[in-house]
Amino acid sequence: MSVESPAIEVWPGSAYPLGATYDGAGTNFALFSEVAEAVDLCLIADDGTERRIRFEESDGYVWHAYLPSIIPGQKYGYRVHGPWDPSAGHRCDPSKLLLDPYGKAFEGDFDGDRSLFSYSLDIPEADDSPTAPENALEDRPFEDGEDLDDPEEEVVEPNPIAHDDSQREDFPQHDSLGHTMTTVVINPFFDWQADRAPKRPYHETVIYEAHVKGMTIQHPDVPESLRGTYAGLAHPAIIDHLLNLGITAIELMPVHQFMQDQTLLDQGLRNYWGYNTFGFLAPHADYSSNPTAGAAVTEFKAMVRAFHAAGIEVILDVVYNHTAEGNHMGPTISFRGIDNAAYYRVVDGDSAHYMDYTGTGNSLNARHPHTLQLIMDSLRYWVTEMHVDGFRFDLASTLARELHDVDRLSAFFDLVQQDPIVSQVKLIAEPWDIGEGGYQVGNFPGLWTEWNGKYRDTVRDYWRGEPATLGEFASRLTGSSDLYEATGRRPGASINFVIAHDGFTLNDLVSYNEKHNDANGEDNNDGESHNRSWNCGVEGPTDDPEILDLRGRQIRNIMATLLLSQGTPMIAHGDELGRTQQGNNNVYCQDSELAWMDWSLAETNADLIEFTKAAIALRNNHPVFRRRRFFEGRPIRTGEQARDIAWLTPAGEEMTPEDWDSGFGKSLTAFLNGDGIPEPNLRGERVVDDSFLLCFNAHHESIEFQTPDGEYAKEWTVALDTAVPTGASENVIEAGTPVKVAARSLLVLRKTD
Repeated sequence: MSVESPAIEVWPGSAYPLGATYDGAGTNFALFSEVAEAVDLCLIADDGTERRIRFEESDGYVWHAYLPSIIPGQKYGYRVHGPWDPSAGHRCDPSKLLLDPYGKAFEGDFDGDRSLFSYSLDIPEADDSPTAPENALEDRPFEDGEDLDDPEEEVVEPNPIAHDDSQREDFPQHDSLGHTMTTVVINPFFDWQADRAPKRPYHETVIYEAHVKGMTIQHPDVPESLRGTYAGLAHPAIIDHLLNLGITAIELMPVHQFMQDQTLLDQGLRNYWGYNTFGFLAPHADYSSNPTAGAAVTEFKAMVRAFHAAGIEVILDVVYNHTAEGNHMGPTISFRGIDNAAYYRVVDGDSAHYMDYTGTGNSLNARHPHTLQLIMDSLRYWVTEMHVDGFRFDLASTLARELHDVDRLSAFFDLVQQDPIVSQVKLIAEPWDIGEGGYQVGNFPGLWTEWNGKYRDTVRDYWRGEPATLGEFASRLTGSSDLYEATGRRPGASINFVIAHDGFTLNDLVSYNEKHNDANGEDNNDGESHNRSWNCGVEGPTDDPEILDLRGRQIRNIMATLLLSQGTPMIAHGDELGRTQQGNNNVYCQDSELAWMDWSLAETNADLIEFTKAAIALRNNHPVFRRRRFFEGRPIRTGEQARDIAWLTPAGEEMTPEDWDSGFGKSLTAFLNGDGIPEPNLRGERVVDDSFLLCFNAHHESIEFQTPDGEYAKEWTVALDTAVPTGASENVIEAGTPVKVAARSLLVLRKTD
């Protein structure tokens, strides 16, 4: 509802920067829309009333004004007047209060009301009712100051069969004010206290993927008022846990402002993961311990400052491939009503519908200059203003699509490459989407690192005993040079992972053959069905001590392999505790104990924590496990035969082509030579390390491995043994003598003489 108020001073303002920018005296507002015929800035009062201010200035399709009286905390939105022509890709609807794409904070919620939708809903017709709602308005421009609030009535969801939005007959222009969130002007000033980014190179990085709420909501040492929040994540109890493990970077699942799916809410579920963004410059408000509008910004900054003080980098999982507005049946909350054809990829020849490379209903149009600008401005904002250290790009192949195919030379990559700020932080691609040709592992440009899906699949297959995996297992163990070396990248470009948020936990990977997603309400049809998992003989929980012992070894095998592989390892939160999701491999909608970390496991599975800590320490203390360059397989010292790496059979003999091609081979030894690694450290000093033997046995029986003779070493000492719950052992083995490696286990030997 619009109300009469005293005159407010309005100056022309500036077209840059976009969004609402408070400078200490007033606020500049700027909104891009190429299709708009007029734009109203709507200032929302605490009582829910609005005051509209028509923008009189527009430069290069950016509408703008400066209001000297507007300060932080002011709630606002936009109404965009322009064409409604879905067949041409235009969906302007001034009855919708639109959120600022550059909003830095949001308040309120979406209530699912029909006013959020820009088309007639299929209202069930009673015998004495007209076809359309009684308060439906005819198709006409929305007048300034007009009150379109509806009488209270039942909310009815869209019916995709009955709906044809290309026609606008009896269009119900219900005002969405009061049913949608509002954007909030923020105070950008913050005392960073000489904050400095840790700036670790990839090869010295150990990433811990975490969920803000899931990691903190049940931690007994985090004050109840801070659980599930940025402040809770910055609590010493959480930071000390990460430091104790040896973690150097935390990768946060989506913290950009996201929307709850009404269909999930109707089922009593919630969008837990948060891959449903609409605010690319705003921290998600629900993760703030302070309910005051805009407080999430300050709390997020304080969290980053705390992590940096502990030497831990902060990486954000960002979702620039789509928005929360969904397909053409979705709500109109921002981009759709501002400039639909600019922000979204529409179908060629059918602009009323969207290209969907993401499975969410739409794809952001990374071919349009202003959409690219939004992405780049967002990235720079999070680096310069929020001090984050890098990004993991969800479904990054979508951003690389030009006309259709994924293109390594796309405009997005060009912009990132030349940007002096974004190009200097960690850039991690999820190198696939669901579109044709979307799987692009190994094909991103040289500046990028990638989630290595081939590493995940190979390590899972090897430890569950699949045949003919030795050759690829060796390649993944040594940094996947076949994927990254040709583009000038180094082992650190491979973000090695076996477990991520999407799929089984590590405990469930060795406990279930099948997914058990019934709690999601989709008849177990959601989630990946081919998980490369093995339940070790029994599906789910068991009291059988032999199976529990085997599962424990398998967990340690995978964890040790991950942490001792060349590349950049990523651990999923809670795997060091033995976290379970009871076989659910798709907890995107489970904002409950099923998905949260159970911190009581820290005591129950204390040995696993100690094992994980020992494996990370082995990696962090020995550069031979985190080389900056790929192995060459050649002598590393002139005139000597000791190579940087050697592959041996359990009998201590060098692997032959026949050994590599053996379909039944499940065991091998890797010799890593640390005596004079052929690369300087970052200070230019020659690196000298211990040498190691890694004895892998994925066979179902124990095997005697012959240690090589004195050419390699005179004496070996056990550095890590996955057959032991904590991994600790002090066994010393003379060179040339056999050592027994337990069934399905990994034994790491260090040269001590």
